[in-house]
Amino acid sequence: MAVRALARVNLAAIERNVARLGGGLADGVGLCAVVKGDGYGHGALPAARAALAGGAALLAVATAGEAAELRDAGISEPILVLGAVSDDELPLAVAARGELVAWTLEFVERLRGAVAGAGAGVAPVRVHVKLDTGMGRLGTRDVDEAIRVAESVGAAGSSLELAGAMTHFASADDDREFTSLQLARFQPLVAALRERWPGLVVHAANSAATLREPASHFDLVRCGIAIYGCDPMNQDPSGHGLEPALELTSYVAAVKLARPGDSAGYGRRWTASSETWVATVPIGYADGIRRALTNNCDVLIGGRRYPVVGTVSMDNITVALGTDRGPVNCGDPVTIIGADGSERQTAEDVARRIGTISYEIVCGLTPRVPRVYHRDGAPVER
Repeated sequence: MAVRALARVNLAAIERNVARLGGGLADGVGLCAVVKGDGYGHGALPAARAALAGGAALLAVATAGEAAELRDAGISEPILVLGAVSDDELPLAVAARGELVAWTLEFVERLRGAVAGAGAGVAPVRVHVKLDTGMGRLGTRDVDEAIRVAESVGAAGSSLELAGAMTHFASADDDREFTSLQLARFQPLVAALRERWPGLVVHAANSAATLREPASHFDLVRCGIAIYGCDPMNQDPSGHGLEPALELTSYVAAVKLARPGDSAGYGRRWTASSETWVATVPIGYADGIRRALTNNCDVLIGGRRYPVVGTVSMDNITVALGTDRGPVNCGDPVTIIGADGSERQTAEDVARRIGTISYEIVCGLTPRVPRVYHRDGAPVER
């Protein structure tokens, strides 16, 4: 039976991607698997389990709520909460045993208060001090302030534990010179903290830096998009030995002949110049197919590539089959991301059509699209 929209996720591919990335690291360097944003649209819990099976040392999320969801599902491994945590979220973060990121003395004091409020039996909250070396978002730009934050954490007694020092690269995918500058800005903090806390975990590398900048690996790398088999440089992931884990499909719901002057879709943004068969595929922007792909994307049917014509609507797209509809019939599967015969379309291919990145394509798949999990074709329960 045809399914109107379906994302099939190969957990074995995630596991292999993690193993491949980890295998390229020096001895003693760990890999943190980033599963924020519902595992970049792949499903946070299944992705987390696959990443851990592939050798990830810990997980990372953006919010306290994401950490709590993983804990509630039985994940016991360390979870780093990368984002800002508000006062309202602190009790949830502490209860979820999240490792938190700090860059101000005020936050350290609020965190101590949250730990005290949690009562006896709470393990020390592990804290990572963040230096902003050029991303311009979270973190202090002042090395001395970062050191003071680390000292405050270290002096907090049994409530807090200084776990790490970190930064985040702004352009490791396309500007190696600026990445080198960021590394140079980070080094004074690393030297100062390692002298006092030799066991501190230092980490900076995202997926792009993991693949391109060995000097940035330190003790730990944080890989997000690459573990899902997407290329952080938005090129072909196979160039890095990565396997895309997600396949997005729909089906042919209708086929009709368009005569010269007939149009398809809202606003009549495509009109047939000659007789051509048009297929309607029941997937649209409410599923994550960007409206900007109007007249600007392909789909794969029966091992052949066909153009999307007309406006992408909330629930449907239309596809031109040509003057000879060939073997295309109602009920035939349609691949938007994935492979069909010798044809293949990656998330990066779709992203480049509209000047964005694969991250946005996979993260943009909405909850209306069911996720089905398998390991190289063998079904897996979520």
